[in-house]
Amino acid sequence: MADELTPETPEESEEPIKQRKNGLYPGVSDELAENMKSGWADTELRDLEPIAQAAQTAARRAALSARFPGERLVIPAGNLKTRSNDTEYAFRASVEYAYLTGNQTEDGVLVLEPVADGHKATIYLLPRSDRENGEFWLSGQGELWVGRRHSLGEAEQLYGIPASDVRELADRLREATGPVRVVRGYDAGVEAALTDKVTAERDAELRVFLSEARLVKDEFEVGELQKAVDSTVRGFEDVVKVLDRAEATSERYIEGTFFLRARVEGNDVGYGTIAAAGPHACTLHWVRNDGPVRSGDLLLLDAGVETHTYYTADVTRTLPVDGRFTEIQKKIYDAVYEAQEAGIAAVKPGAKYRDFHDAAQHVLAERLVEWGLVEGPVERVLELGLQRRWTLHGTGHMLGMDVHDCAAARVESYVDGTLEPGMVLTVEPGLYFQADDLTVPAEYRGIGVRIEDDILVTRDGNRNLSAALPRRSDEVESWMASLTG
Repeated sequence: MADELTPETPEESEEPIKQRKNGLYPGVSDELAENMKSGWADTELRDLEPIAQAAQTAARRAALSARFPGERLVIPAGNLKTRSNDTEYAFRASVEYAYLTGNQTEDGVLVLEPVADGHKATIYLLPRSDRENGEFWLSGQGELWVGRRHSLGEAEQLYGIPASDVRELADRLREATGPVRVVRGYDAGVEAALTDKVTAERDAELRVFLSEARLVKDEFEVGELQKAVDSTVRGFEDVVKVLDRAEATSERYIEGTFFLRARVEGNDVGYGTIAAAGPHACTLHWVRNDGPVRSGDLLLLDAGVETHTYYTADVTRTLPVDGRFTEIQKKIYDAVYEAQEAGIAAVKPGAKYRDFHDAAQHVLAERLVEWGLVEGPVERVLELGLQRRWTLHGTGHMLGMDVHDCAAARVESYVDGTLEPGMVLTVEPGLYFQADDLTVPAEYRGIGVRIEDDILVTRDGNRNLSAALPRRSDEVESWMASLTG
């Protein structure tokens, strides 16, 4: 990685752009600085088409405007975060900002200023790198180091929002009058400029509204989620085809194989891939992925591709590494499958959100009682939550631009709410018998099974977006055989 120059930008300091402390060049001559100012072609992009979701983002801003009339609303994208020394983590804009604009660049801020008939929206962005002062080639965030930014004019064409220079925003916010709300936690500079104008309670109401607005997905969002799921299905197929290589290496071969699909067809993985083989499947969020992959064990693969618009799939399959379930593995797997079937059947408009969880847990409790692992009756087990020793987690969650979407929504709108067409949620029951659990027979220990699908609530029931991946144990075995030959 090239390392000649400092990452400092003119916006961060009034001093000239500096070299790195240990850079190989002693400085920039006047002649070179002058030479770099000229001789560049006009690369302004004209007649750009609006982004695919421009109509949807406009409608979302209109709904936000209607909810908070007469108030200035500030929604930041966030800033780059340092990974180590002078390298940064890959940037991902805040969900609230991306949801309302479609833009994904660092330092962006959406401001809705109150006017007589609603709000005037402005998107504040960094303009293209300055060629006059050398920023474009001397700054660590300059165009020749990290790539071209859109000009403000280009941004207006793409996002359908008037664009201004974000470097002027802090002064404007400090001078703002009247009620203001900001989405906190993404941009310390923006929050500092508003420190005497906002309250935690009012800002929390803004975040809650934007979280609840995402509970019901529009047509564009459903399409993006289906794209994410379709790519994820192909990623699972990729993994099955290389399980022999994973056996020769580790779980990381599985993680890397799926990641390749996510980067080729999408933006990234939507969350850290769980490639849990053997007893690691009993660790719910096993993301170290450094363990062995052995024939005869199960592989619990929980993974999802994130699209370029930030919508993520979240799918889990538990697969026999050698392609065939043992008798005890199949017994446990089939119980989880039966529980998932009951959970999916409970997903429909008008149903309580909790219904699918209750249906799945009832089946799992029945099996645990039947196997003699816990004393019945089933109603007692459920009332006391005794099944949770082996089921551990809830049976699902909302899905969207966050893998656990809409997390700031009010309890009465989410967990205690009612399902509506357009909602997308996961159904993912599991059974996990820890390797050191002395309350179960030895043959159960170290077996973990989860099956997870992404379910769209429709007007007449539901649609399994991830139905292309087999779930039934015999179908899983046939599918794996077809991919491995």
